[in-house]
Amino acid sequence: MGTAEETADDMPWGEVTPDAARRLLVAAVAAFAERGYHATTTRDIAGRAGMSPAALYIHYKTKEELLHRISRIGHVKALAILEGAAGGPGGAADRLADAVRSFVRWHAGRYDTARVVQYELDALGPEHRAEILELRRRSDAAVRRILEDGVREGEFDVPDVPGTTLAVLSLCIDVARWFNTRGRRTPDEVGALYADLVLRMVGAPPRP
Repeated sequence: MGTAEETADDMPWGEVTPDAARRLLVAAVAAFAERGYHATTTRDIAGRAGMSPAALYIHYKTKEELLHRISRIGHVKALAILEGAAGGPGGAADRLADAVRSFVRWHAGRYDTARVVQYELDALGPEHRAEILELRRRSDAAVRRILEDGVREGEFDVPDVPGTTLAVLSLCIDVARWFNTRGRRTPDEVGALYADLVLRMVGAPPRP
């Protein structure tokens, strides 16, 4: 059986069709991650995709619509990872370790996408931003549910569940900011390290 991450993100951007729309989206991710949303023009995106600026508007009405598509797909995948772990087998410590390991691995393995998804939220219009915030609230709830289960079952020593939920998610998300493929750790290794750190944070018993 695969991890929560593998079932949620085994084919990046495979849901985006046709091919031209996917190429533009991939180009936008690279441009937004490198230059930031506001410093990137539609001409920049089209050029990276090997297309004319006019071609972009066939598939996306505005640059903000393109950002929303990226953000929504990324947040849906992140939510699937966390909800899959929260509803998975084992005790709370097992599920929390799976959630953190998979969530971190996704942020490291897809760090360009994760940077855009997690750090360009304020560039979205009010309606799109509200939609993404709801997805983030559901992600928060998935992690909180695991922590509450652990406290109730005596596996965790967590006096402030909401605050700890925020700390765990922030720790995982920040990986996208610093991760470098030329570094000495792989996404799998960072995921395993962070899972161990979070279990220590919540006072879980030592694991084999």
